[in-house]
Amino acid sequence: MKKTMHTTEEVRKLIEQGKILLLSGHEKLLSQLPKGKWIGGTSSYFMTEKGGIVTDEQIEVTELPDCIVESKIQYYDPESLQNIYKDGFDNGFSVVIIPAFSKSHLEFAQEVPNYEQFAVKPLVGWISGINLSESNATPKVFMGTDASVSNENAVVAHFSIPQNKITEVTIINVYTEGDGDELEFPETGFDTSDVIVDGKQMNFAEYMKNNNLDLEFPLVANYNGAMINISFKNIDPDTQKVIFYAPVFKGVKYKIAQSHGYYVDEVMKHIPEDHKTDYVFSCNCILNFLKLHLEGKKIGNICGPITFGEIAYQLLNQTIVNIDIKEI
Repeated sequence: MKKTMHTTEEVRKLIEQGKILLLSGHEKLLSQLPKGKWIGGTSSYFMTEKGGIVTDEQIEVTELPDCIVESKIQYYDPESLQNIYKDGFDNGFSVVIIPAFSKSHLEFAQEVPNYEQFAVKPLVGWISGINLSESNATPKVFMGTDASVSNENAVVAHFSIPQNKITEVTIINVYTEGDGDELEFPETGFDTSDVIVDGKQMNFAEYMKNNNLDLEFPLVANYNGAMINISFKNIDPDTQKVIFYAPVFKGVKYKIAQSHGYYVDEVMKHIPEDHKTDYVFSCNCILNFLKLHLEGKKIGNICGPITFGEIAYQLLNQTIVNIDIKEI
């Protein structure tokens, strides 16, 4: 496996060599980098070839393969994000990084299913975060072409690949639907007061308390054949609203996830035995990292940023997202 964690000087040399890079690290490090073919987002949590780590002194590097034919890197504000699929190359993939808690984060999370050409072209990426010990820090993204930074816009790199290759996106989700009630919500959003159970609307916080539901286990729904998690953030004690890390959607039927076995073993069951090489790109969720105690633990050949939300076509929680390039 390739070395994934680098010093600022090592990353600087890679940029100067013209390498195409996806970077993740502390703001103080990314802000020192020169112009080049890279995009980046803030984080202090990483899955490396040696296991999960927390550091503000190194940068996680994903070096894209030489088969990239063409690239275009740009910012998208909340209004122009609707073009993110339309702007992608016909044969290739796009990588997006969005600052957590920004207007772009909210816009993408709630509206991406309505974007023109949604899910027609491969789109992966992540929500940038902060070191949770730095309460005053703000998540940011960087655009390497001019070494600029933003805490509100998404940064996107569109890539084209040769016609004899295809892009494969995989989502590893160890959570499955439990056997409890089907849950629906009266409105789309990151929070809710009410839930609809068997056609009856009631207070969701009260329902969770009465049914002894654990916030550690996300909501799970079938979105066009893919099992998608919606993770719980907390219950506001003043308003009794239930707050999520990704939006629930009106009209979608959810269930509380059921318990799973040892996380690393469960993930390994989802990795094909013939996958002997590194993925082109991978990311994992901060909730998995913290709740499942992944510091120091290695998960096969999966390396990459630990994120405040994963993106595989749309916003995900508590998953691992991988992208690969294969010959037809």
